[in-house]
Amino acid sequence: MSFVRAKAGITCSLAALLLTCWVVSPCRAVDIPPLTHGLTPIVEPRPAPTLRLTDMDGRVHDLADHKGKLVVVNFWATWCPPCRREMPSLERLRQRLESQGVVILAVDVGEDIDTIFAFTGQLEPSPNFPILLDRDSGAMQGWKVKGLPSTFVVAPDGALAFRAVGGREFDHPQLIDEFLKLSTKAEK
Repeated sequence: MSFVRAKAGITCSLAALLLTCWVVSPCRAVDIPPLTHGLTPIVEPRPAPTLRLTDMDGRVHDLADHKGKLVVVNFWATWCPPCRREMPSLERLRQRLESQGVVILAVDVGEDIDTIFAFTGQLEPSPNFPILLDRDSGAMQGWKVKGLPSTFVVAPDGALAFRAVGGREFDHPQLIDEFLKLSTKAEK
């Protein structure tokens, strides 16, 4: 009888210890860094690399067709946690600034249409901007993307203005102000 009691006591103590460690531990798997809202200015603006890819419906999109508009080019993949987290904010940005000439181009790197479609169908709000397919990572290499997500902001004159590596909250007021300032400069 005392052996059973001792075993039960040890089991309860172990369970309590594990629960305490899980609750108190600062490094749980669910603790992921927050999305940030800063962009890195490109000190010496240079023309954006070419970008000509098809979307999930087979339509060709060319960055050159958007000259005169501010374009946010986002390289991402469905397996990338910060990419997954920032995607709804890109759609909210599109909803907020599309009428002011801001264009979003999301470039999925190396995945098939079924994988992308299954992921985007789960999002709220669901993306209503072109998702371009970089099947061979050629665009990623041409833009010198080192990690995902990577985002580039192309000014209306076609020059790279900002870049960001890592997840962003694109509809944050600070970023919206940056985008509006840049698109307004082109109008002057």
